Amino acid sequence: MKGAAHRTEILHRSVRVTLAASAGFYPFLYGFQSPVLALYALFAPIALGLLSSIPGSGRQRAEVMLKALPVGLVLVALGTVLAVATWAAVLGMLVVGFLLAFAAIAGPRPAGAAPGLQLFYILACFPPYEPQTLWLRLAGLAFGVVVLALCELFLLPQPPGPAYRKTLAEALVTAGDTVAGRIRLSPEALRAAGARLRLSETPPAERPAGPGRAVRGLSQAGSATRRLLELLAHLTETGELRELLQDDAGGRAPLDTASRSLLPSLASLCHETAAALRQGRPAPGPQRMDEVIDGFQRMRVRQVTGPATEVPPVSVLRRQAALLAVAESVRIVEISVRVALDGRRTPPIEPRELFWYTEASTPHLWVRRIIGNMTLRSVQFQNALRIALALAAARLVAGSLDLAHGFWVLLAVLTLSRTTVGATWAAIRQAVAGNLVGAVVAGALLIGLGRHTEAYAAILAPGMLFAFALGPLLGIAWAQGLFTLVVATAFAQIAPSSWRLAEERIVDVVTGSAIGLLCAMLAWPAGARREVRRTMAGLLRECGPLIQGTVAALTAVPPGSAAPPPTFPALHRLRLAESAYAQFRSEPAGGASVRADWHAVLIAANQILLGAHWLPRVDLPTSALPQDAADRARGDARALAETTDRLAALCAGARPQPDRTRSAPSRAAQPDGTPLPALVDLDEWLRSLTAQLTRVEARMPDLSGGARRGTTAAGTAGPGSGPGGHGS
Repeated sequence: MKGAAHRTEILHRSVRVTLAASAGFYPFLYGFQSPVLALYALFAPIALGLLSSIPGSGRQRAEVMLKALPVGLVLVALGTVLAVATWAAVLGMLVVGFLLAFAAIAGPRPAGAAPGLQLFYILACFPPYEPQTLWLRLAGLAFGVVVLALCELFLLPQPPGPAYRKTLAEALVTAGDTVAGRIRLSPEALRAAGARLRLSETPPAERPAGPGRAVRGLSQAGSATRRLLELLAHLTETGELRELLQDDAGGRAPLDTASRSLLPSLASLCHETAAALRQGRPAPGPQRMDEVIDGFQRMRVRQVTGPATEVPPVSVLRRQAALLAVAESVRIVEISVRVALDGRRTPPIEPRELFWYTEASTPHLWVRRIIGNMTLRSVQFQNALRIALALAAARLVAGSLDLAHGFWVLLAVLTLSRTTVGATWAAIRQAVAGNLVGAVVAGALLIGLGRHTEAYAAILAPGMLFAFALGPLLGIAWAQGLFTLVVATAFAQIAPSSWRLAEERIVDVVTGSAIGLLCAMLAWPAGARREVRRTMAGLLRECGPLIQGTVAALTAVPPGSAAPPPTFPALHRLRLAESAYAQFRSEPAGGASVRADWHAVLIAANQILLGAHWLPRVDLPTSALPQDAADRARGDARALAETTDRLAALCAGARPQPDRTRSAPSRAAQPDGTPLPALVDLDEWLRSLTAQLTRVEARMPDLSGGARRGTTAAGTAGPGSGPGGHGS
């Protein structure tokens, strides 16, 4: 059942599309006696306004439509030229179909306009081959798109949704007030504040999903803020946040001057960053968190190297490690918000692999986005290839069989194709049923009215309003049936028609449905279900070397002699996995056969990546760590790497290696010897990863068909207790 706001939006859209389509169709057909002008003026608003799903407010939609107009004119011209031969039209359809479907990598708005642009080429590439009518086609298309854009601006315009920057600012205020102790929220409330930043909870038009610097910065700020709120939620659960905030008078809390010096800076920066987001311009001055974190670490070192009576207990050092994770999340928020609000290229920012996009040119960012998705492991590439092959096959069949209205074959492929064969079959069943009923009614209408074009003219506009409003509200079957009536009414005015027009509509829809179903069966029929397993397996395989490389960098002798591990391969795998997971969550019953907690895998991978960036930067010791502590850390890293490899094998459906970590001795409750901050931070990171990967494995089904093994060695720390924290 659709909500009242959504129903209102559909009704308003039907009014705009009907008015825009009628504004060109009637004058051009009956005033100028030009069927070509009328057809394109009618079709343009329907393609971009109804069959496309452009998100956003009326102003945003109008902007997208006007930007899409030059592309649409080029596609109509290309289709008109390539209509000279079936083979040329098929090749053009293959290229155009892939490029427009692949445009989804640029964000929701280009993805929303892509179906309408596909239809511009489709309509023009069918016979008759009449290049002399090209200017009429272009004029009709331009008129229809411009009128539709004006309707979006001035006729019942859709109001803008909540801006992502505003939601992000509210989340930062919540975090700042929590750190300052002004409010005390439950862990569930803190997590709910972070969940509002998820892209799935954000209106499509406001999602930061493009390749530009500003958009990438906003997206990174949202992820870091979610991680910040998750860390605060975990500290609230364990009581550590309360201990950090309470007064140390009366001996109620151990002396922790380092944390007390850091907390006000964290709260202040959260509020200043929120104010900058509301104002739309970055806060003046240098980045503050770098200096604050450096000062915090120096104070921790001075505390543990001072008189024995002033050395904080390990429990305090562990709380400081958790607070350092909060500070690092605030640092990432500060930098990424500056980039988002400024948008200009910057000097290198550490860690460079995390902020690489800030120093890259715009063309380079586009090339990275395109190349990064030009792989069979990308669901965006899979979807584009699937739809391009289906449209090309449909154009070949329609041209070879010389179907009278072959355009409808491709229209059926485009509107009924889904990412899984099950969803495609469900849509086709409803569409064919709706078209059968609609064809019967349309045939009766054509027989009853005969050649009385004035009768068709009288019912076309009300019919469009009725069909465009009720179709989306009542479902695919109603939408297809009512659209059949609209098509029959319109074409009966353009050329003499009989009841066979309805018959041709059924034949074309069934033909297109069969082609779409066949392509869905052959090309990735399971959608993202299998791809999410493969991408998660690839991501986990990259995580093991990162863990071991990070520990090796911190325990090297002499300190600094081992370089931190490269993280770009894991970052690339993470982006592919996030994309596959997003599509997986959008598919009906996507998790029915595999009940693994993929989101927990993404969280663990984010924490591993952040630790690999952060620990070598802020915790590189000035002198070598104690040998026994270094050996223990390297042993724990090997155990975690074996766990990630075992989880990767489970994701891929292969038989994993036996779990050898179960016989490993229990880890010490605290580091031996002097409680060095670097050693405590590393220990907390490893403990947290152990706990997270244990939970992941407990929820991971054995896809290889073998018996389940035990989980990893149990950790005692809760999620997010290490420096990396939770990711998005």
